[in-house]
Amino acid sequence: MGATATLSEAGLVAEPGQEISCSVTIRNAGRVVDQFAIEVVGDPGAWATAEPATVNLMPGEAGTVVVRFSPPRSSDVRAGQIPFGVRVFSSEDPAGSVVEEGSIQLGAFTEVTAEVVPAKVEAGSKADFEVAVDNRGNHPVAVELSALDPEDELDFQLERNRADLAPGTAAFVRLRARPRKRFLRGQPVRHRFQVFVVADNAEPLKTEGTMVQRQLLPKWLLPALAALLVLLLALVTLWFTVLRPAVKSAAREAAQEQNQEVIKAAQDAGGAAGEAKKDAVQAKQNSEDAMKAVGLTPPPDGAPPGPRASNGVPNPAGNANGTPTDFRVAADAAVDSNVNRFAEFPYAVPDAAKTLVVTDLILQNPRGDNGTLRLLRDSGGTKTVLLEVGLANFRDLDHHWLQAWRFAPGEKIVLAVSCQTPGGGSRCTPSVSFSGRIE
Repeated sequence: MGATATLSEAGLVAEPGQEISCSVTIRNAGRVVDQFAIEVVGDPGAWATAEPATVNLMPGEAGTVVVRFSPPRSSDVRAGQIPFGVRVFSSEDPAGSVVEEGSIQLGAFTEVTAEVVPAKVEAGSKADFEVAVDNRGNHPVAVELSALDPEDELDFQLERNRADLAPGTAAFVRLRARPRKRFLRGQPVRHRFQVFVVADNAEPLKTEGTMVQRQLLPKWLLPALAALLVLLLALVTLWFTVLRPAVKSAAREAAQEQNQEVIKAAQDAGGAAGEAKKDAVQAKQNSEDAMKAVGLTPPPDGAPPGPRASNGVPNPAGNANGTPTDFRVAADAAVDSNVNRFAEFPYAVPDAAKTLVVTDLILQNPRGDNGTLRLLRDSGGTKTVLLEVGLANFRDLDHHWLQAWRFAPGEKIVLAVSCQTPGGGSRCTPSVSFSGRIE
Protein backbone atom coordinates (compact mmCIF):
# COMPACT_ATOMS: atom_id res chain seq x y z
CA MET A 1 0.00 0.00 0.00
CA GLY A 2 1.47 3.35 -1.10
CA ALA A 3 -0.31 5.98 1.02
CA THR A 4 -3.29 6.94 3.19
CA ALA A 5 -5.06 10.33 3.23
CA THR A 6 -7.40 11.94 5.75
CA LEU A 7 -9.38 15.20 5.28
CA SER A 8 -9.67 17.50 8.26
CA GLU A 9 -13.24 18.40 7.15
CA ALA A 10 -15.34 16.35 4.76
CA GLY A 11 -18.12 18.95 4.51
CA LEU A 12 -17.18 22.59 3.80
CA VAL A 13 -19.37 25.69 3.58
CA ALA A 14 -18.34 28.54 1.26
CA GLU A 15 -19.69 31.75 -0.24
CA PRO A 16 -19.09 32.84 -3.83
CA GLY A 17 -16.05 35.10 -4.05
CA GLN A 18 -14.60 33.97 -0.71
CA GLU A 19 -11.83 31.48 0.12
CA ILE A 20 -12.00 28.47 2.43
CA SER A 21 -9.45 25.77 3.17
CA CYS A 22 -9.00 22.35 4.73
CA SER A 23 -6.02 20.14 5.42
CA VAL A 24 -5.15 16.66 4.19
CA THR A 25 -2.94 14.39 6.30
CA ILE A 26 -0.89 12.03 4.14
CA ARG A 27 0.98 8.97 5.53
CA ASN A 28 3.59 6.91 3.64
CA ALA A 29 2.40 3.35 4.12
CA GLY A 30 5.12 1.90 1.91
CA ARG A 31 8.60 0.60 2.72
CA VAL A 32 10.61 3.10 0.67
CA VAL A 33 10.94 6.86 0.48
CA ASP A 34 8.13 8.09 -1.75
CA GLN A 35 6.99 11.35 -3.36
CA PHE A 36 3.28 12.09 -3.33
CA ALA A 37 1.46 14.55 -5.70
CA ILE A 38 -1.76 16.12 -4.44
CA GLU A 39 -4.56 17.06 -6.89
CA VAL A 40 -8.17 18.20 -6.43
CA VAL A 41 -10.57 16.44 -8.81
CA GLY A 42 -14.20 17.25 -9.67
CA ASP A 43 -15.77 20.63 -10.51
CA PRO A 44 -13.95 22.46 -7.68
CA GLY A 45 -10.63 21.44 -9.25
CA ALA A 46 -10.81 24.52 -11.50
CA TRP A 47 -10.71 26.87 -8.50
CA ALA A 48 -8.77 24.81 -5.91
CA THR A 49 -5.04 24.63 -5.10
CA ALA A 50 -2.96 22.35 -2.88
CA GLU A 51 -0.01 23.76 -0.89
CA PRO A 52 2.44 22.17 -1.30
CA ALA A 53 1.53 20.32 -4.46
CA THR A 54 3.99 17.48 -3.68
CA VAL A 55 5.47 16.03 -0.45
CA ASN A 56 8.37 13.57 0.14
CA LEU A 57 7.86 11.14 3.03
CA MET A 58 9.93 8.49 4.66
CA PRO A 59 8.32 5.09 5.27
CA GLY A 60 5.72 5.51 8.02
CA GLU A 61 6.12 9.30 8.03
CA ALA A 62 3.07 11.64 7.79
CA GLY A 63 2.72 15.10 6.27
CA THR A 64 0.03 17.76 6.01
CA VAL A 65 -1.12 19.59 2.85
CA VAL A 66 -3.47 22.62 2.85
CA VAL A 67 -6.17 22.64 0.14
CA ARG A 68 -7.65 26.09 -0.64
CA PHE A 69 -10.96 26.62 -2.46
CA SER A 70 -11.83 29.98 -4.11
CA PRO A 71 -15.30 29.62 -5.70
CA PRO A 72 -15.87 32.53 -8.12
CA ARG A 73 -18.87 34.84 -7.90
CA SER A 74 -20.27 33.71 -11.24
CA SER A 75 -23.38 32.11 -12.70
CA ASP A 76 -21.17 29.33 -14.06
CA VAL A 77 -20.84 27.85 -10.56
CA ARG A 78 -24.32 26.94 -9.31
CA ALA A 79 -25.31 27.25 -5.68
CA GLY A 80 -25.74 24.03 -3.67
CA GLN A 81 -23.67 21.03 -2.73
CA ILE A 82 -20.62 20.42 -4.92
CA PRO A 83 -18.66 17.15 -4.42
CA PHE A 84 -14.88 16.98 -4.82
CA GLY A 85 -12.01 14.58 -4.27
CA VAL A 86 -8.40 14.98 -3.15
CA ARG A 87 -6.23 12.48 -4.98
CA VAL A 88 -2.86 11.50 -3.50
CA PHE A 89 -0.67 9.96 -6.21
CA SER A 90 2.34 7.81 -5.25
CA SER A 91 5.28 7.97 -7.63
CA GLU A 92 6.81 4.71 -6.32
CA ASP A 93 3.57 2.74 -6.03
CA PRO A 94 0.93 4.18 -8.44
CA ALA A 95 -1.46 1.37 -7.61
CA GLY A 96 -1.37 2.48 -4.01
CA SER A 97 -2.65 5.99 -4.80
CA VAL A 98 -5.80 7.08 -2.89
CA VAL A 99 -8.67 9.58 -3.29
CA GLU A 100 -10.33 11.18 -0.27
CA GLU A 101 -13.81 12.60 -0.97
CA GLY A 102 -15.59 15.65 0.43
CA SER A 103 -18.19 18.29 -0.54
CA ILE A 104 -18.67 22.06 -0.49
CA GLN A 105 -22.02 23.68 0.28
CA LEU A 106 -21.86 26.79 -1.90
CA GLY A 107 -24.07 29.69 -0.90
CA ALA A 108 -26.38 31.53 -3.30
CA PHE A 109 -26.10 35.11 -4.52
CA THR A 110 -28.59 37.14 -6.57
CA GLU A 111 -27.54 39.49 -9.35
CA VAL A 112 -30.12 40.64 -11.88
CA THR A 113 -29.66 43.33 -14.55
CA ALA A 114 -32.28 44.90 -16.82
CA GLU A 115 -32.22 47.13 -19.90
CA VAL A 116 -34.77 48.63 -22.29
CA VAL A 117 -33.80 47.89 -25.91
CA PRO A 118 -33.70 50.13 -27.86
CA ALA A 119 -33.42 52.95 -25.38
CA LYS A 120 -35.27 55.36 -27.73
CA VAL A 121 -37.92 54.83 -30.41
CA GLU A 122 -39.51 57.47 -32.66
CA ALA A 123 -43.12 56.76 -33.70
CA GLY A 124 -46.46 58.44 -34.30
CA SER A 125 -49.02 56.17 -32.62
CA LYS A 126 -47.13 53.31 -30.95
CA ALA A 127 -43.58 52.29 -30.09
CA ASP A 128 -42.28 48.75 -29.52
CA PHE A 129 -39.47 48.00 -27.08
CA GLU A 130 -37.96 44.92 -25.44
CA VAL A 131 -37.02 44.60 -21.79
CA ALA A 132 -33.86 42.45 -21.51
CA VAL A 133 -33.49 40.84 -18.07
CA ASP A 134 -30.27 38.88 -17.25
CA ASN A 135 -29.79 36.50 -14.31
CA ARG A 136 -26.11 36.75 -13.45
CA GLY A 137 -26.54 35.00 -10.12
CA ASN A 138 -25.88 31.35 -9.33
CA HIS A 139 -29.48 30.21 -8.64
CA PRO A 140 -32.85 30.46 -10.46
CA VAL A 141 -34.89 33.61 -9.87
CA ALA A 142 -38.40 34.80 -10.72
CA VAL A 143 -38.81 38.46 -11.70
CA GLU A 144 -41.88 40.67 -12.00
CA LEU A 145 -42.02 43.57 -14.47
CA SER A 146 -44.06 46.76 -14.51
CA ALA A 147 -43.88 50.00 -16.51
CA LEU A 148 -44.52 53.52 -15.26
CA ASP A 149 -44.82 56.87 -16.98
CA PRO A 150 -44.14 59.62 -14.39
CA GLU A 151 -46.16 62.15 -16.44
CA ASP A 152 -49.02 59.69 -17.03
CA GLU A 153 -49.03 60.32 -20.80
CA LEU A 154 -48.47 56.77 -22.03
CA ASP A 155 -50.33 53.47 -21.90
CA PHE A 156 -48.24 50.32 -21.67
CA GLN A 157 -48.79 46.75 -22.78
CA LEU A 158 -46.34 44.12 -21.52
CA GLU A 159 -46.19 40.76 -23.27
CA ARG A 160 -45.98 39.21 -19.78
CA ASN A 161 -45.36 40.63 -16.33
CA ARG A 162 -43.43 37.67 -14.89
CA ALA A 163 -40.43 35.63 -16.04
CA ASP A 164 -38.45 32.71 -14.57
CA LEU A 165 -34.71 32.74 -15.29
CA ALA A 166 -32.14 30.01 -14.79
CA PRO A 167 -28.61 31.06 -13.79
CA GLY A 168 -26.71 32.63 -16.67
CA THR A 169 -29.79 33.12 -18.87
CA ALA A 170 -31.74 36.14 -20.12
CA ALA A 171 -35.39 36.86 -20.91
CA PHE A 172 -36.71 39.34 -23.48
CA VAL A 173 -40.18 40.73 -22.81
CA ARG A 174 -41.90 42.85 -25.50
CA LEU A 175 -43.27 46.20 -24.36
CA ARG A 176 -45.57 48.47 -26.39
CA ALA A 177 -46.09 52.12 -25.46
CA ARG A 178 -48.99 54.20 -26.82
CA PRO A 179 -49.44 57.94 -26.24
CA ARG A 180 -52.84 58.88 -24.89
CA LYS A 181 -52.98 62.05 -26.99
CA ARG A 182 -52.02 62.27 -30.65
CA PHE A 183 -51.52 65.19 -32.99
CA LEU A 184 -51.52 65.56 -36.78
CA ARG A 185 -48.90 68.31 -36.93
CA GLY A 186 -46.36 69.72 -34.56
CA GLN A 187 -42.94 69.27 -33.02
CA PRO A 188 -41.88 65.86 -31.65
CA VAL A 189 -42.64 65.22 -27.96
CA ARG A 190 -40.35 63.12 -25.75
CA HIS A 191 -41.96 60.72 -23.27
CA ARG A 192 -39.63 59.19 -20.71
CA PHE A 193 -40.79 56.09 -18.87
CA GLN A 194 -39.42 53.60 -16.38
CA VAL A 195 -39.54 49.83 -16.19
CA PHE A 196 -39.23 48.20 -12.75
CA VAL A 197 -37.88 44.66 -12.38
CA VAL A 198 -38.35 43.02 -8.99
CA ALA A 199 -36.50 39.74 -8.28
CA ASP A 200 -36.96 37.42 -5.30
CA ASN A 201 -35.03 38.60 -2.24
CA ALA A 202 -33.41 41.47 -4.13
CA GLU A 203 -33.75 45.22 -4.41
CA PRO A 204 -36.01 46.43 -7.25
CA LEU A 205 -34.22 47.41 -10.44
CA LYS A 206 -35.17 50.43 -12.52
CA THR A 207 -34.34 51.00 -16.17
CA GLU A 208 -35.49 53.79 -18.45
CA GLY A 209 -36.62 54.22 -22.03
CA THR A 210 -37.85 57.07 -24.23
CA MET A 211 -40.59 57.32 -26.84
CA VAL A 212 -40.29 60.30 -29.19
CA GLN A 213 -43.81 60.98 -30.44
CA ARG A 214 -43.95 62.37 -33.97
CA GLN A 215 -46.85 64.00 -35.82
CA LEU A 216 -49.19 61.57 -37.54
CA LEU A 217 -48.99 63.31 -40.92
CA PRO A 218 -45.70 62.68 -42.75
CA LYS A 219 -43.60 65.81 -43.18
CA TRP A 220 -43.55 65.42 -46.95
CA LEU A 221 -47.36 65.21 -47.24
CA LEU A 222 -48.24 68.95 -47.15
CA PRO A 223 -45.53 70.01 -49.64
CA ALA A 224 -46.64 67.18 -51.93
CA LEU A 225 -50.29 68.27 -51.68
CA ALA A 226 -49.32 71.87 -52.44
CA ALA A 227 -47.33 70.80 -55.49
CA LEU A 228 -50.22 68.61 -56.63
CA LEU A 229 -52.66 71.52 -56.26
CA VAL A 230 -50.40 73.81 -58.34
CA LEU A 231 -50.15 71.13 -61.03
CA LEU A 232 -53.94 70.67 -61.02
CA LEU A 233 -54.53 74.41 -61.43
CA ALA A 234 -52.07 74.50 -64.31
CA LEU A 235 -53.85 71.62 -66.03
CA VAL A 236 -57.27 73.27 -65.57
CA THR A 237 -55.95 76.54 -67.02
CA LEU A 238 -54.40 74.69 -69.95
CA TRP A 239 -57.70 72.89 -70.59
CA PHE A 240 -59.90 75.98 -70.70
CA THR A 241 -57.43 78.17 -72.61
CA VAL A 242 -55.94 75.79 -75.18
CA LEU A 243 -57.22 72.23 -75.23
CA ARG A 244 -60.98 72.74 -74.90
CA PRO A 245 -61.33 75.18 -77.85
CA ALA A 246 -59.21 72.90 -80.00
CA VAL A 247 -61.28 69.85 -79.04
CA LYS A 248 -64.55 71.68 -79.74
CA SER A 249 -63.34 72.78 -83.18
CA ALA A 250 -62.16 69.27 -84.10
CA ALA A 251 -65.41 67.73 -82.83
CA ARG A 252 -67.51 70.20 -84.83
CA GLU A 253 -65.61 69.40 -88.05
CA ALA A 254 -65.87 65.67 -87.42
CA ALA A 255 -69.62 65.95 -86.75
CA GLN A 256 -70.18 67.84 -89.99
CA GLU A 257 -68.28 65.23 -91.99
CA GLN A 258 -70.20 62.44 -90.27
CA ASN A 259 -73.56 64.15 -90.99
CA GLN A 260 -72.70 64.36 -94.67
CA GLU A 261 -71.82 60.67 -94.72
CA VAL A 262 -75.06 59.73 -92.91
CA ILE A 263 -77.15 61.78 -95.33
CA LYS A 264 -75.46 60.15 -98.32
CA ALA A 265 -75.85 56.66 -96.81
CA ALA A 266 -79.56 57.33 -96.13
CA GLN A 267 -80.10 58.44 -99.70
CA ASP A 268 -78.34 55.34 -101.02
CA ALA A 269 -80.36 53.10 -98.66
CA GLY A 270 -83.61 54.71 -99.80
CA GLY A 271 -82.81 53.98 -103.43
CA ALA A 272 -81.84 50.38 -102.61
CA ALA A 273 -85.05 49.90 -100.58
CA GLY A 274 -87.15 51.05 -103.52
CA GLU A 275 -85.44 48.60 -105.84
CA ALA A 276 -85.85 45.80 -103.24
CA LYS A 277 -89.54 46.55 -102.88
CA LYS A 278 -90.02 46.33 -106.62
CA ASP A 279 -88.13 43.00 -106.70
CA ALA A 280 -90.24 41.64 -103.79
CA VAL A 281 -93.51 42.55 -105.56
CA GLN A 282 -92.30 40.92 -108.75
CA ALA A 283 -91.15 37.78 -106.81
CA LYS A 284 -94.56 37.50 -105.10
CA GLN A 285 -96.33 37.80 -108.44
CA ASN A 286 -94.07 35.12 -109.95
CA SER A 287 -94.74 32.80 -106.94
CA GLU A 288 -98.50 33.19 -107.21
CA ASP A 289 -98.38 32.56 -110.96
CA ALA A 290 -96.34 29.39 -110.35
CA MET A 291 -98.80 28.09 -107.69
CA LYS A 292 -101.78 28.74 -109.99
CA ALA A 293 -100.00 26.90 -112.78
CA VAL A 294 -99.82 23.70 -110.65
CA GLY A 295 -103.38 24.01 -109.28
CA LEU A 296 -102.59 25.48 -105.78
CA THR A 297 -104.33 28.42 -104.21
CA PRO A 298 -101.89 31.20 -103.20
CA PRO A 299 -102.01 32.13 -99.45
CA PRO A 300 -103.81 35.32 -98.48
CA ASP A 301 -101.72 38.37 -97.63
CA GLY A 302 -100.30 38.25 -94.05
CA ALA A 303 -100.61 34.44 -93.61
CA PRO A 304 -97.62 32.89 -91.68
CA PRO A 305 -95.20 30.61 -93.55
CA GLY A 306 -94.96 26.91 -92.81
CA PRO A 307 -96.51 23.59 -93.81
CA ARG A 308 -100.00 23.89 -95.25
CA ALA A 309 -102.83 21.69 -96.35
CA SER A 310 -103.93 21.50 -99.97
CA ASN A 311 -106.41 24.29 -99.29
CA GLY A 312 -103.61 26.61 -98.09
CA VAL A 313 -104.50 26.47 -94.32
CA PRO A 314 -101.41 26.18 -92.00
CA ASN A 315 -100.79 22.74 -90.49
CA PRO A 316 -100.24 23.04 -86.69
CA ALA A 317 -98.74 19.55 -86.45
CA GLY A 318 -95.57 20.85 -88.01
CA ASN A 319 -94.67 22.83 -84.84
CA ALA A 320 -95.18 20.07 -82.19
CA ASN A 321 -92.34 19.97 -79.57
CA GLY A 322 -93.60 17.26 -77.19
CA THR A 323 -95.42 17.27 -73.85
CA PRO A 324 -93.71 19.17 -70.97
CA THR A 325 -93.00 17.02 -67.90
CA ASP A 326 -91.28 17.28 -64.53
CA PHE A 327 -90.75 14.67 -61.83
CA ARG A 328 -88.65 13.98 -58.71
CA VAL A 329 -86.61 10.93 -57.67
CA ALA A 330 -85.77 10.67 -53.93
CA ALA A 331 -83.28 8.33 -52.26
CA ASP A 332 -83.48 6.64 -48.86
CA ALA A 333 -80.10 4.90 -48.59
CA ALA A 334 -78.73 3.08 -45.55
CA VAL A 335 -75.21 3.73 -44.25
CA ASP A 336 -72.57 1.64 -46.02
CA SER A 337 -68.86 1.73 -45.15
CA ASN A 338 -68.00 0.49 -48.66
CA VAL A 339 -67.71 3.66 -50.74
CA ASN A 340 -67.95 1.63 -53.97
CA ARG A 341 -71.39 0.12 -53.12
CA PHE A 342 -74.45 2.14 -54.19
CA ALA A 343 -78.16 1.86 -53.42
CA GLU A 344 -80.17 2.39 -56.64
CA PHE A 345 -83.55 4.13 -57.12
CA PRO A 346 -84.76 3.80 -60.77
CA TYR A 347 -87.32 5.90 -62.64
CA ALA A 348 -89.10 4.58 -65.76
CA VAL A 349 -90.75 6.83 -68.35
CA PRO A 350 -94.56 6.59 -67.91
CA ASP A 351 -95.09 6.14 -71.66
CA ALA A 352 -92.52 3.49 -72.55
CA ALA A 353 -93.08 4.06 -76.27
CA LYS A 354 -91.87 7.68 -76.22
CA THR A 355 -88.58 9.51 -75.76
CA LEU A 356 -87.80 11.43 -72.52
CA VAL A 357 -85.85 14.68 -73.02
CA VAL A 358 -84.25 16.17 -69.84
CA THR A 359 -83.22 19.82 -70.04
CA ASP A 360 -82.93 20.86 -66.37
CA LEU A 361 -82.33 19.18 -63.03
CA ILE A 362 -81.95 20.26 -59.40
CA LEU A 363 -79.88 18.22 -56.91
CA GLN A 364 -80.93 18.61 -53.26
CA ASN A 365 -79.14 17.51 -50.07
CA PRO A 366 -81.01 19.47 -47.34
CA ARG A 367 -79.65 17.48 -44.38
CA GLY A 368 -76.01 17.74 -45.42
CA ASP A 369 -75.43 13.98 -45.88
CA ASN A 370 -71.92 12.79 -46.72
CA GLY A 371 -71.32 10.29 -49.51
CA THR A 372 -71.57 10.07 -53.32
CA LEU A 373 -74.53 10.60 -55.72
CA ARG A 374 -74.64 9.26 -59.27
CA LEU A 375 -77.14 9.57 -62.15
CA LEU A 376 -77.11 6.50 -64.43
CA ARG A 377 -78.65 5.57 -67.80
CA ASP A 378 -80.07 2.01 -67.72
CA SER A 379 -80.36 0.73 -71.28
CA GLY A 380 -81.54 -2.86 -71.19
CA GLY A 381 -79.46 -3.63 -68.09
CA THR A 382 -76.37 -1.78 -69.34
CA LYS A 383 -75.70 1.16 -67.04
CA THR A 384 -73.57 4.20 -67.80
CA VAL A 385 -72.72 7.07 -65.43
CA LEU A 386 -74.06 10.44 -66.59
CA LEU A 387 -73.19 12.53 -63.49
CA GLU A 388 -71.30 11.93 -60.22
CA VAL A 389 -71.01 14.45 -57.35
CA GLY A 390 -70.03 14.33 -53.66
CA LEU A 391 -72.95 14.91 -51.29
CA ALA A 392 -70.77 17.08 -49.04
CA ASN A 393 -70.21 19.51 -51.93
CA PHE A 394 -73.77 20.87 -52.14
CA ARG A 395 -77.11 21.49 -50.48
CA ASP A 396 -78.91 22.74 -53.63
CA LEU A 397 -77.32 22.47 -57.07
CA ASP A 398 -78.90 23.47 -60.41
CA HIS A 399 -77.91 22.09 -63.84
CA HIS A 400 -79.23 23.47 -67.13
CA TRP A 401 -78.12 21.61 -70.25
CA LEU A 402 -77.40 23.25 -73.61
CA GLN A 403 -77.52 19.75 -75.14
CA ALA A 404 -80.47 17.93 -73.49
CA TRP A 405 -80.28 14.35 -72.21
CA ARG A 406 -82.43 12.04 -74.35
CA PHE A 407 -83.67 8.69 -73.05
CA ALA A 408 -84.91 6.36 -75.75
CA PRO A 409 -88.06 4.26 -75.28
CA GLY A 410 -87.37 1.51 -72.72
CA GLU A 411 -84.40 3.29 -71.08
CA LYS A 412 -84.50 4.29 -67.40
CA ILE A 413 -83.00 6.99 -65.18
CA VAL A 414 -81.33 5.53 -62.05
CA LEU A 415 -80.46 7.57 -58.93
CA ALA A 416 -77.60 5.76 -57.11
CA VAL A 417 -76.38 6.79 -53.63
CA SER A 418 -73.42 5.60 -51.54
CA CYS A 419 -74.16 6.76 -47.96
CA GLN A 420 -71.27 7.21 -45.51
CA THR A 421 -72.42 9.80 -42.94
CA PRO A 422 -76.08 10.92 -42.70
CA GLY A 423 -76.51 14.55 -41.80
CA GLY A 424 -79.73 14.51 -39.76
CA GLY A 425 -80.80 10.89 -39.28
CA SER A 426 -79.80 7.27 -39.76
CA ARG A 427 -80.08 7.27 -43.59
CA CYS A 428 -79.06 9.50 -46.51
CA THR A 429 -82.01 11.17 -48.25
CA PRO A 430 -80.83 13.27 -51.24
CA SER A 431 -83.16 13.84 -54.19
CA VAL A 432 -83.10 15.02 -57.84
CA SER A 433 -85.86 17.03 -59.57
CA PHE A 434 -86.04 16.72 -63.39
CA SER A 435 -87.64 19.02 -65.99
CA GLY A 436 -88.07 18.41 -69.73
CA ARG A 437 -90.56 16.94 -72.19
CA ILE A 438 -91.82 13.67 -73.60
CA GLU A 439 -91.77 13.34 -77.39
